[in-house]
Amino acid sequence: MNQIEPTYDKQYNCIKCQQVFTSKRVRSRFIKVDGYDSDFLPRYSASSSNPLLYYIQTCPFCGFSYSEDFVSLFPPGTEDKIQTEVCDRWAERSYSGIRTTEEAISTYKLAIYCAILKQEKMITIAGLNMRLAWLYRLEANEEQEQRFLKLAIDNYLASYTNEDFRGSKISEIRVLYLIAELARRTNQNELAIQYFSKVLEQQKRSTEPKIIEMAREQWQTMRMKEKI
Repeated sequence: MNQIEPTYDKQYNCIKCQQVFTSKRVRSRFIKVDGYDSDFLPRYSASSSNPLLYYIQTCPFCGFSYSEDFVSLFPPGTEDKIQTEVCDRWAERSYSGIRTTEEAISTYKLAIYCAILKQEKMITIAGLNMRLAWLYRLEANEEQEQRFLKLAIDNYLASYTNEDFRGSKISEIRVLYLIAELARRTNQNELAIQYFSKVLEQQKRSTEPKIIEMAREQWQTMRMKEKI
């Protein structure tokens, strides 16, 4: 009997050049989570079956890199800019096989650049920067983790201000919590307390009690440290 591999090939049509390519996905039966960090980083039982490694699809033909959160439409002028800045400079290579963490990091950086050129929503770019920070955390690279967490904070703040998270999978209270928690992790304590407080202000109408509980614990801990 053939042994089932943790990953399989999924077919995609590049939303930029329309070429067909494959990219690996992790079979759901192999995804086992032992727990979560306070900013929702999943800790998987097997690092080789980490879906974070395959979150980005990178077209081997034109280099356009994206996640399933990207919209298919290109705002006026952005497609030409991506052609010039990404596709025309692309040295054809493939990320369609089993990925190392280093290769996955490269796909995230490409996707972030493509998302900025394409003018994707801030909530989408925030998620990319946060997930890239997570990969660096798994590699114990604190300097780069801090760099991308700070970028994610800026993106989440912009998303909250212009409300572009509405209609996405991420609720307002989760955006507020992530701003606060990422600020705490980057030692921006004043910002963290401010946004943990905003989470707690919504506790009576929230449908996500776990986030309220997490915010309360962090807020109380930070307030106690301030008094010491």
